[in-house]
Amino acid sequence: MIIVRSPLRITLGGGGTDLPSYYRHHEGFLVAAAIDRYVYITIHQMFQSGFIVKYSQLEKVERREDVRHPIVREALTLTGITDKIEITSLADIPAGTGLGSSGSFTTALLHALHAHRRNIISVQELAEQACHIEIERLNEPVGKQDPFIAAYGGVTCFRFNKDDTVEVRPAPIDSETITNLEEGLAMFFTGAARSASAILRDQDDRSKAMDVSMMDNLHYVKELGARSLDALKAGDLHRFGTLMHEHWLNKRKRSGTISTPEIDGWYDLAMRNGAVGGKLIGAGGGGFLLFYTEDKKRLRHAMHGAGLEEVRIRFDFEGTKTLVQ
Repeated sequence: MIIVRSPLRITLGGGGTDLPSYYRHHEGFLVAAAIDRYVYITIHQMFQSGFIVKYSQLEKVERREDVRHPIVREALTLTGITDKIEITSLADIPAGTGLGSSGSFTTALLHALHAHRRNIISVQELAEQACHIEIERLNEPVGKQDPFIAAYGGVTCFRFNKDDTVEVRPAPIDSETITNLEEGLAMFFTGAARSASAILRDQDDRSKAMDVSMMDNLHYVKELGARSLDALKAGDLHRFGTLMHEHWLNKRKRSGTISTPEIDGWYDLAMRNGAVGGKLIGAGGGGFLLFYTEDKKRLRHAMHGAGLEEVRIRFDFEGTKTLVQ
C-alpha cells in the first residue's frame, strides 16, 4: 500500500493572478503558504481486474476510460496505469472551502501513482503535471497556485511567466516573523462549501476579453502581493494585516457573488473585535474567513459567539510527500 499526503493552502497576497488568462499577458505573482491540513491518497494493488475509486462516491469499473472522476481518469491516463488498482481519498477539510483542495488532490494522486509505477519525478514536474491535467486536459478555469504550493509546501513566492513557466522561491522571511505570523492568523469556517468554478469562469472569461475593470483589479492585486511580501520581509505584521483588509475590499469588486450579507456581517464583527485585516480564502461564496489579529482571544470569543468554528493551523514545510510505501 502507498499513502501520500498533500497540504492545503492559504494565499498571503496576489491571489487570482495565477490564471493563464491573466499571466500570459501580464505575468502573475503571489505569496502562498501550505498549512498542516491535508488531502490523503492511498493506492492498493488489486488481484482482480479493473479499478476501484473511493471518494465521496464509490466507483467500480473495468476500464480506465469509464472512471467518472475526471482528475482520477486523467491521472491514470497520464501515468499509463491500465488495471488492477484501488484508489481512496480522504481529506482533513471538505472540498469547496477555498483551501485549494483540488490542486492538493491532484498532486497527491499523481505522486502516489508515480510511486506505484516506481517513477522518479521532481517537485516541479509534479506541479506542472497537475496543472496540465486541470488546465489543459480538463479545461478548468483554475490557476497554477494550488498544485505548486501543494507540491512545494512552505511559505513560498511564485512568479507566473508569460511563457507558462513558473519561478519558485521560498519567501525571504525570518523565522521569528514566520512564528509570529502563525500565531497571529486565525481561520474560521463559514459553514458553507461551494464550487468556485462559476466565479473563476467569470474571471477567466473577462480576463480573456481584456475587460478593463477586471484587468485593473488584478493588476492591483498583484501590486498588493508584492507589498504584502515587503511587509513580511520587514517583519511588519500589522501592515500585513491592513493589506489583507485592502485586498479583501478590492477582491469583492470582482463579482457580486464573492461575498454574501452573512459573510460581510461576520467580517465586520471580526474587525470590531481584534482583527487587523482579513479575507475570504479562495474564489469566494463560502469556505473560510482568515484574519490576522493581535488579540486572538478577543477575536475567537466574538466569532465563536457568532457560531463560527475555528480551524487552527500551522505552516507545512514538506509539501507533497509519501507517508507509506
